[in-house]
Amino acid sequence: MADITRRLGWRHLRSTPTAHIRHHRGGTLVHDGPGLAFWFRPLTAALSEVPVEDRELAMTFRARTADFQDVSVQATVTYRVGDPALAATRLDFSIDPDTGVWRGAPLEQLGTLLTETAQQHALHVLARTPLAEALADGVAAVRERIAAGLDTEPRLPATGIEVVAVRVMAVRPEAEVERALRTPARELIQQEADRATYERRAVAVERERAIAENELASQIELARREERLVEQRGANARREAQENAAADQVRAQAEAARTVRLAEAEAAKSVALAEAEARAAREVGEARAEAQAAWLRVHGEVDVATLHALTGSRLAENLPHIDSVTLSPDVLTGLLSRLGAGDRG
Repeated sequence: MADITRRLGWRHLRSTPTAHIRHHRGGTLVHDGPGLAFWFRPLTAALSEVPVEDRELAMTFRARTADFQDVSVQATVTYRVGDPALAATRLDFSIDPDTGVWRGAPLEQLGTLLTETAQQHALHVLARTPLAEALADGVAAVRERIAAGLDTEPRLPATGIEVVAVRVMAVRPEAEVERALRTPARELIQQEADRATYERRAVAVERERAIAENELASQIELARREERLVEQRGANARREAQENAAADQVRAQAEAARTVRLAEAEAAKSVALAEAEARAAREVGEARAEAQAAWLRVHGEVDVATLHALTGSRLAENLPHIDSVTLSPDVLTGLLSRLGAGDRG
């Protein structure tokens, strides 16, 4: 919208670079171009403002496919006014000289023209296309048909309109039909998900089985090694027992041999000692026998009186030593009685 200010009965218009201004005064074109700024009198001026920038026109309309299914089409048409002078003569782009506001609704007229033209071509192509094909390839087909139809539409060049681009965002069926169409796909997706889940579980079970087998194999190998270890320990223990028994046998044999040698030595010593004692005893006996024989020979040659004397002296030598003798009255009386009796006899 143009910016208009007031100054003492005059008006000053300042437009943007994307707005084409046409100023007529008395039927004569005074100013013509985009981005203008000028003074004018409102009573003699006829002004029009034509936007020349690219504009987006979003449209949504309903159509019916070849199999009588309703669909909705969402599209966007990008256009611009290529010939502002021509557009200003075909549409009402005039503005109020006091406010700068359009007196009519030219953009709405352009939107209606573009929407009806695009809808006509979209309906034509969708009416010949089944629903499944329209949902699969309908976006491209509808976009191409709309673009081609707008390019060949004679009203647009006659109005100074240029179509820059056509975009079709979606071709969608009714909600119930869409849900019905989604069901097989959802079932297929669910089946694929279930299959992936089952495969994942199968892989997990297979891995668990492999892990269990590995653990079992490890346990078997460990048990086998433990068995070999026990056998080796038993063999070592038996070998050690055999070595200890052999050592004990050697020690016993050595001890027995030493004991035998000691016994033989003791026996030889005892025999030698017995022989020595026997010889000594024999020699002592022989000496005693010779002494006895000599004593008997001497006593045989001595007379009886001498023998008696020797006997008495030998007896006196063997009597114990007597320091004092105590005679009791009874003994003394007996002795005296014996002495008296002897005298009488």
